[in-house]
Amino acid sequence: MAKANKLPGNFEAGLTELEQLVSEMESGKLPLDAALLAYQRGIELMRFCQGKLSDAEQQIRVLESGELKPFAAEQGAGAASEQE
Repeated sequence: MAKANKLPGNFEAGLTELEQLVSEMESGKLPLDAALLAYQRGIELMRFCQGKLSDAEQQIRVLESGELKPFAAEQGAGAASEQE
């Protein structure tokens, strides 16, 4: 079943494992103890994935607060420079 207490290496692996757990639980074929363990693992994976998404959102905010320029402005500036 699930790899107990070992976090995945990346967001995609965590999401894949979480989707598999959800599928197993939705099948209704897990015994109660296994369903509880799957639910617990699912919570761990959900928190892991949410953390990774929060980190990515924070990085985007940092980049958007001055380090990146709007794409349309870059195109316009590049076109103006080429015409000179």
